Amino acid sequence: MEKLFGQFDPELLERLARILRDNDLGELTLEDGDKKLTIKGKKPAPMPAPMGMPPVYPPAAPQEDAPTAPAAVSGTWVKAPLVGTYYAASSPESEPFVTVGKRVKKGDVLMIIESMKLMNEVLCEQEGTVAEILVQNGDAVEFDQPILRIE
Repeated sequence: MEKLFGQFDPELLERLARILRDNDLGELTLEDGDKKLTIKGKKPAPMPAPMGMPPVYPPAAPQEDAPTAPAAVSGTWVKAPLVGTYYAASSPESEPFVTVGKRVKKGDVLMIIESMKLMNEVLCEQEGTVAEILVQNGDAVEFDQPILRIE
């Protein structure tokens, strides 16, 4: 048989076609110097996904175990500034930023809230003593959820 394109012979073309078919490929390109050979299979073009109504999910049940700030307690509640994960320390091996009974001053780091892979430090806005911490390290917190109380 006669060679096509100089170095591409019919047996090579048959092998390439078999590779294309056996591997369910849509296209196979072979280059040799300034020569280029593209073999296209009979694979149909992918169909776009049908447009339909987005799935409807039932409303989330209210979290019953989410702590709420008691109205009659003195002090100032520090609330989550965003939805995320509460971390009491900068790493699992580190000591917590604050514990119950610890004195804090304005500018101290109280906690980290991780949201969208960003670590957001929550800073103290007043002097006082940490009187109560309502969440555990690693808990998910909601926006405006009370986290700790400073007296």
